[in-house]
Amino acid sequence: MKVLSIKEPFATLIKDGVKIYETRSFKTNYRGEIYIHASKAMSKSENVEKAMPYLKSELKQGYILCKCNLVDCIYMTEEFIQKIKTETNESDYGLYEVGRYAWKLELIEVLEEPISAKGKLGIWNYETKNNRDN
Repeated sequence: MKVLSIKEPFATLIKDGVKIYETRSFKTNYRGEIYIHASKAMSKSENVEKAMPYLKSELKQGYILCKCNLVDCIYMTEEFIQKIKTETNESDYGLYEVGRYAWKLELIEVLEEPISAKGKLGIWNYETKNNRDN
């Protein structure tokens, strides 16, 4: 299964349906099912204060939290950023700058049992016993 590691509290915000764009400095051509992994590291972003409606003890760091669909990768223009800032509060939860990319996530499904896993950079594959046998 394809997985994306995201620093906390942003992974939990995706799991809870608060955040629908993951902002990155690079684009991806991947589209489809992807799992969100909460990194063991906390974000040091200035946006953390706005995004921290959780107690640190409530965060499941080091776990795959949910499944969703990566449906688009949008190149950020001034117009896109302005639309995000005026129509949503997404800009509180990511780095929105011209030249970066917004990965759009839809159909979020929270896992009943989070999966303990060590994160990696970029989109990575999580191998379970079941999917190794196929």
